[in-house]
Amino acid sequence: MRKITFTLFFVFISRATFAQYEYRDSNRIGISFGVNQFTLNTNNFQTKPELGWNAGLSMRGNFYNNWDMVYNIQFSENNFSVATNSLTLVKEDVNYKLASAQVSLQVSYRLIENHLSLEFGPIVQVNGKLNMDNTDENNVISGTTLLAKDIREISNFNFYPTVGITFGVRHFRANLSYQYGINNMLENLNNKNLGVNFKGNPGIVNGNLIIYL
Repeated sequence: MRKITFTLFFVFISRATFAQYEYRDSNRIGISFGVNQFTLNTNNFQTKPELGWNAGLSMRGNFYNNWDMVYNIQFSENNFSVATNSLTLVKEDVNYKLASAQVSLQVSYRLIENHLSLEFGPIVQVNGKLNMDNTDENNVISGTTLLAKDIREISNFNFYPTVGITFGVRHFRANLSYQYGINNMLENLNNKNLGVNFKGNPGIVNGNLIIYL
């Protein structure tokens, strides 16, 4: 995960630097940070969305008339919880943390120059394993015979169509977006012979602040 993350970062920097040199008057590099709410949509167990954080870099450049292209790389910690029973049969929600990196190419339509635009396009996400507190690993997931640690090894890649809106002033803007994962995030678990057919699709709401240099 760490090697892939560094590779994505350097590819983005190289692309941004080249484009900045080629279109110096129109492209702007942005630094973003914010929060996300991650939901795992599945019928295999009971889940609740939780808040996480985002940080990233983006590059916005003129494409054609009122259209921009936005390249973005974002690093996130996503969180969600699963209903479980502890060893003492007490009901507990176990929090799972998911470290991820996203690369996106968005098409942006400028409704108001430098103030308001709509974005949509594809995102590719690289996932790490699900992490939790060691004390929760042997909790039993409610409604199943699975332990909390049994579902850690999720699929490493996911594809998200996304739609969003960006608003603000020339050098300081906010972005709100929604992403829905098309791939089965739990597909990797189907290779572990756990006796369950796993299916889960993530949905992510992002709220980021962007500072354009």
